[in-house]
Amino acid sequence: MDIRNIAIIAHVDHGKTTLVDQLLKQSGSFRENQAVAERAMDSNDIERERGITILAKATSVEWKGTRINIVDTPGHADFGGEVERILSMVDGVCLLVDAAEGPMPQTKFVTSKALALGLKPIVVLNKVDKPAAEPDQTLNEVFDLFANLGATDEQLDFPHVYASGIGGWADEVLDGPRKDLSALFDLILRHVPPPAQLTQQDQPFRMLATTLGADPFIGRILTGRIEAGTVRAGDTLKALSREGERIEQFRVSKVLAFRGLTQTTIDSAGAGDIVTLAGMSKATVADTLCAPEVDAPLQAKPIDPPTISVTFGINDSPLAGRDGTKVQSRVIRERLMREAETNVAIRVEDTPGGDAFVVSGRGELQMGVLIENMRREGFELSISRPRVIFREENGERLEPIEEVIIDVDDDYTGAVIDKLTGARRGDLVEMRPAGHGKTRLVAHVPSRGLIGYQGEFMTDTRGNGVLNRIFHDWAPYKGPIAGRRQGVLISMEDGVSVAYALWNLEERGKLFIGAQEQVYQGMIIGEHSRDNDLEVNPLKGKKLTNVRASGTDEAVRLTTPVRMSLEEAIAYIDDDELVEVTPKAIRLRKRHLDPHERKRQARADA
Repeated sequence: MDIRNIAIIAHVDHGKTTLVDQLLKQSGSFRENQAVAERAMDSNDIERERGITILAKATSVEWKGTRINIVDTPGHADFGGEVERILSMVDGVCLLVDAAEGPMPQTKFVTSKALALGLKPIVVLNKVDKPAAEPDQTLNEVFDLFANLGATDEQLDFPHVYASGIGGWADEVLDGPRKDLSALFDLILRHVPPPAQLTQQDQPFRMLATTLGADPFIGRILTGRIEAGTVRAGDTLKALSREGERIEQFRVSKVLAFRGLTQTTIDSAGAGDIVTLAGMSKATVADTLCAPEVDAPLQAKPIDPPTISVTFGINDSPLAGRDGTKVQSRVIRERLMREAETNVAIRVEDTPGGDAFVVSGRGELQMGVLIENMRREGFELSISRPRVIFREENGERLEPIEEVIIDVDDDYTGAVIDKLTGARRGDLVEMRPAGHGKTRLVAHVPSRGLIGYQGEFMTDTRGNGVLNRIFHDWAPYKGPIAGRRQGVLISMEDGVSVAYALWNLEERGKLFIGAQEQVYQGMIIGEHSRDNDLEVNPLKGKKLTNVRASGTDEAVRLTTPVRMSLEEAIAYIDDDELVEVTPKAIRLRKRHLDPHERKRQARADA
């Protein structure tokens, strides 16, 4: 059967997964009466809860006798590592762009990677049926983006379709029949070339492992595109590292191929196809699986380095071990090493003491998803404030700069610009009307200045602003950036919080806890209204007397406490604070630094 391999790339929430749903339905991958969940490719619990794609996943459909292997990729910049390695498996890309929002930061990121690999994109102007859609302007912006990214003349001559993923139609003209996606299917067959590897069927088998997984019945599995030769169940293969060192020799127990939403066992697969192999015990991502006579590994594409780091430690608070079952540093280390093995954008290092681990990645959301997965597995952790990774070049200290694109109501533009270009040391690059009383701001801001800014931004814009960010470049160190302005309220006692005590503390600031909650000495229970930390007693009850007075015995009414999400808590804390994460709770607390740790942090901040 003829084959096409294609990836669908776009900015977050521009409709990739919804479009794949329709491609699967209209190609006949589902039965007429089959119940299929919305956004079927988002199979992970956190993906379904948050409405975002985190892990790249493959599927396949058949159209007019051709098998089209489709890879759905994440849209958030923090999961860019997934996109970078997936693009090496495909021969073309469908670039989805929201016809109302236009090209956004992640659009620029994924497009630059695709163009650098020489892939010829098909542009899908999605959501053209939205009232605010401006497809012609968006098409011009996409062309300008391609030109700015150094696209070749061939890549600039890209085909495009007008589509609605949720409506299930795509047409080559804006006022087309709007019936189905056949125009997009036919465009893929015409524009995406068959895999060049199809001519390598007679060569010895070679495949670069792109994603790693585990199956409860067949064990470790690796997915990738076959670069040469054929493979059958029972074949003997070997695994080579990037440097060409032999890792292991194994027998292929199963060959699996994507058919709709499931993986099906097949007898054999040839060059150009995307398949999953089972039977190995040590081989991992970026290793080459090949015939025994092959000596040279396939070249794995380099992945952009991490930009922030977070320290994962054991939970050593007085409430440790009450909720979780996995609390030892050894178990935490094993889990983090497994994550680093499957996620190429994450790096894990041991600290000198051995009871904490520095995890480096792309952003706060990526770290938050990893921590959320671990707490659901029964882990208890203490998490430090994210720290930016610096780089030294020619004796000069460089720091990561991010491009920030903000859509905000005109009334709040001044407050946002003041925050970004003032204390956070950003540079405003562009400011233009975005229609309907909104302004679009583009700024280059140090990554340090954006840690903890999301909550402040939502407050400044009354919840109506939209902020997107992407790594832009490395630049000389821009000097110190002030952290959080407010101090915190710290419990000075161990026990259960009392409503009367919290009622008296409300005038001191915002509270993070309610009545009848476990607290301990050093736990952060609220934000102080001033810039200093304050120790308070949340256990202090009302003194009882035998004298009754009018109005003094009324029921205490507490203001609803502020409940932070995991990402909000990690971004909120200061350098001398930690987030305590358990399967049932997220708490903030002060940490007691020893003198050596204080000196190390002072040197890092200088």
